Amino acid sequence: MHIDYHTHHERCGHAVGKLEEYVQRGIALGLEQLGLSDHLPLIHVDPDHYYPEMAMPLAELPRYVEECLTLKERYRGTIELRVGLEADYIEGYEEQIRELLAPYPWDYLIGSVHFLGEWDITDHRQTHGWEGQDVMAVYRRYYDAVQKSALSGLYDIIGHMDVIKRFGYGPRTPEDLAEAKKLELDTLKVIARSGIAMELNASGLSKPCAEMFPAEHVLVQALALGIPLTVGSDAHDPMKLGDGLTEARDMLWRTGFRELSVFEGRRRTSVPFSV
Repeated sequence: MHIDYHTHHERCGHAVGKLEEYVQRGIALGLEQLGLSDHLPLIHVDPDHYYPEMAMPLAELPRYVEECLTLKERYRGTIELRVGLEADYIEGYEEQIRELLAPYPWDYLIGSVHFLGEWDITDHRQTHGWEGQDVMAVYRRYYDAVQKSALSGLYDIIGHMDVIKRFGYGPRTPEDLAEAKKLELDTLKVIARSGIAMELNASGLSKPCAEMFPAEHVLVQALALGIPLTVGSDAHDPMKLGDGLTEARDMLWRTGFRELSVFEGRRRTSVPFSV
């Protein structure tokens, strides 16, 4: 089965293209399932006084869901659409996130850690936040947040699990590398215990780290722990839909995966895939 479960569109401010353009592109690519998964509105910072173009405005959330549901019906029988959201995990805001998500009929929710406090570690405009930092202390904070997101009960999929590496900041000594690998494995064990899935996000191929999220050695451990996997391009432009997913399926196959997780009504099932 050919799927793409991670996409963004113009409402989030840092992507282009309307939802229907993604759907039409997905049909042209031969996708069998397409997940629509734009960003949850910001809730822990004031959007009017933060970096612009970070996420959809709060007022747009019901309109986004309504449009997703309309498209799901319009294209039924041509492509299977899934209504999702990439919902930031913000420690201390779990109940606000739960309340914001509760009214809508999601097919799946991706739990991603972008923020450590008010610092978005994935934003190219905020790489100065690394200046003067103990890199491994940041890694510890990041993986602690990922573990808490997995245990929160809010999500169905853990998004880009090792995105902390995106801009190339990482361990430099053998000791730090060993600690980073332990943080990864400890986090995978928590994800496995939580019973939720994880995504292989192909967008890292075009980032400074030049590898997917997560890396292949992490996938090997995820397989051993029985963690279900889905895939996403994290496209921010309809013409980039599906980018890297051939490589993603190849890597999953090489590491031993033979099934992908798909969702409907927040219920996970597994489907076979081929390379």
